[in-house]
Order: sequence, then C-alpha cells, then structure tokens
Amino acid sequence: MAFIELNHVFKTYSNGVAALADVNLSIDRGEFVFLIGETGSGKSTLNKLLYREEKVTKGNVLVGGVNVSKLKNNNVYKLRRKVGVVFQDFKLLPKLTVYENIAYPLESYGLDDKVIRERVMDAIERVGLKDKIRSYPDQLSGGQAQRVCIARAIVNKPKLIICDEPTGDLDPKMSREIMDVIEEINREMGSTIVMSTHDKEIVNRMKKRVICIHGGVVVSDQEKGKYIEYEDN
Repeated sequence: MAFIELNHVFKTYSNGVAALADVNLSIDRGEFVFLIGETGSGKSTLNKLLYREEKVTKGNVLVGGVNVSKLKNNNVYKLRRKVGVVFQDFKLLPKLTVYENIAYPLESYGLDDKVIRERVMDAIERVGLKDKIRSYPDQLSGGQAQRVCIARAIVNKPKLIICDEPTGDLDPKMSREIMDVIEEINREMGSTIVMSTHDKEIVNRMKKRVICIHGGVVVSDQEKGKYIEYEDN
C-alpha cells in the first residue's frame, strides 16, 4: 500500500474556483516527489489537502493509511504531528530565537524539556545552524531562515515533509544548498518529501519523480523526470 494516495479528488472553493479535478496519485513511503505547474495550477491546494489545511470537495486523501479527508476537526492535530511543512515565507516567530522557534511545536505537545532539547539540537545539527541558536529571525540571511524552517519541520521526526516553494526567495547558490539539506533528510530520516517548485534548474539537476499539474489536472508523471512547460492545445 502506498504511503500517500489520492483517489478521484476534487476541490472547489466556496467562490466557485475549481482547484483540482479528478486527481489520482500514489506516492510511496520515503519517495521524493516534485510538484510543478504554473501559479494557480492546484499545487498548493494539493499540499494543503495532505495536511488538512483544506478539505476535499469529493474523493479521498490517504496519508499513512489514514483517510485525511474524513478526519474530524478535533483530530487534525494528530495528523499535523506526523507532518512537517516548509513554507516559502518561513513563518518564523520574530520575537523568538532560532532555538525557541524550532522548539515551539514540541512545547505545544507538552513534551519533557530534556526531550525537547535533544530533538531541537539534533534538528539544528542537521541543518548546520549550531552557531545561530541564540539569533533572532531578523539577524538571519534568507538561506539561514529557511534552514530554521526546515529544522522546525523535522524536529518531530515526521513521516511526511511538505515543501511549498522552499527556494522561491533564494539565490541559485543558496537554493542548491537548501536542496542538499532536504535531500539528505530524505535519505537519512526516510521521510517522504512532496515539494512544489518553479525552479527548473533544481528539478532538472536532482532527477526525482516529477508530477506536473495544469488546470487542476495531473498532465504528466515522470520517474526521474525533467521540468516541463505544459501548454493548452
């Protein structure tokens, strides 16, 4: 059984916009997948369905055998504990240090201080920011801030990491470094990675599975694929 399954998934927003139409996907545990497509194609909506930021209009979304689309609202937190999300705009808390930003989700779970420290320091080591643990977000470069975001996403050792345009605001050199960090996490932790991106150079360099979405429909699914430009006929 696949780790992620989307079966005949439709998503229409309350304003009438049809974001996804009859999407069927299967992603294995530990797989690294790129989602590509123009702005408005449905990539972000698909991501949000995986961690239940949004609910399907029709169909089923399964993550690790759990039917996410059927989860009651008061049980969504159980799913979120198993999913890490890396945002393009970081979403770091400005008045907290690097350490505190990474520890924040664990503290909300009520974990023991010793466990929190061990997990935070392990995450910081993985992203190479040990010398920045007392720094605040406004003292970091864009690349460093994104590393903090990655550390926060992996601190609870999630089975799934969703990356939404994680290199969108970074220069090419820093983008490559961030991707190397994410690939190492995929390899060493075994987390499934689903990454939406417009970065052609990264997609072509890494040679991972590439799923192209256009107009809310999956139009291409390539193993070890390249970035493609899809145009209406």
